[in-house]
Amino acid sequence: MTESAGPVASPEPFRLGPDAVTPSLFNALQTGVVIARADATVITLSGGGAVAALQGLLTNDVEKPGDGAFLYAALLTPKGLMIADGWLGRRSATVTFTVPAEAGPRVRAVFTRSIPPKMARLADPAPDLAVLRLVGPQAVPAAQAAGFAPPAAGHVTGARDNPRWEIARAPDPAAFTLQIIAPVSDAAAITQRIVTAGAYDGGPAALECARILSGWPRLGAEVDDKTIPQEVLLDELGGVSYTKGCYTGQETVSRLHFRGHVNRLLRGLLFDGEPAAGAAPVLYLDKDAGRVTSVAWIPEGRVAGGGRWIGTAMVRREVEPGMVVRAAGRDARVVSLPFTLPFTAPA
Repeated sequence: MTESAGPVASPEPFRLGPDAVTPSLFNALQTGVVIARADATVITLSGGGAVAALQGLLTNDVEKPGDGAFLYAALLTPKGLMIADGWLGRRSATVTFTVPAEAGPRVRAVFTRSIPPKMARLADPAPDLAVLRLVGPQAVPAAQAAGFAPPAAGHVTGARDNPRWEIARAPDPAAFTLQIIAPVSDAAAITQRIVTAGAYDGGPAALECARILSGWPRLGAEVDDKTIPQEVLLDELGGVSYTKGCYTGQETVSRLHFRGHVNRLLRGLLFDGEPAAGAAPVLYLDKDAGRVTSVAWIPEGRVAGGGRWIGTAMVRREVEPGMVVRAAGRDARVVSLPFTLPFTAPA
């Protein structure tokens, strides 16, 4: 049995050009640590029924990991289509759900409509909260040197020197290592502490580069209003539980897992040259096979200007790793995600 996600839209891919990720920034991502502010919104739910309420709304198991858990999950429509993905932190009777900023109003609307006030209370929007993320193999040592005490992977806690700060450590294979939620007024001071401890102060491009290399979906690029979680590998990324109880959209997700498959999947691309701007179809044997969703120029080696274009694409499931396609006007080799460094030639 198969499940169709409907017609594939063809928006322009998300794009990181050669000026976005410098060799020094890329080196910090691969061997050191980068701190950057995420374009994200924090939605807070509190009360004795907060965990139970989200257990019935999100794709992952919110109850089983227990207090102090930090996990990835998605909010779906009743038909199993993605509204938003995000990171959930449990601290006692309070749960935070960090989602892409553009998804915040829609997620809040669903929570307001679905969760009775007597069960849990949805806090007022908090535009004064900043979400800082640390990426790179030295993220935990740098945070420790800056005076933070990062929890174990998959857990969240309050910062020991300021109860208003929340620090979480993502489980593998997340596109970042640590997340700190704090008032905007404290963000610069926190960033400076971690930079003094050896971090590279990056911007949004740093987080997007890490996201693309990790094969993580982005709302508005890989994820649209016709996306099913398995299409963008949410189950492989640890965002879906197949053993928990009922939740909104579960029927579609479970049916595909146990009795069918999706018709398209998120794959990586190694381009032979620069992909063309604009809408970017993927052709295989001169037939429509999908669309490019994100592209990025990745510096390689120590030679100035050295590097290559990579990308992600939603393609038909029969377009497998190793095949060569025509994507955004260039030949490209399809690869599995996450990307493996160093890159190999596309053809």
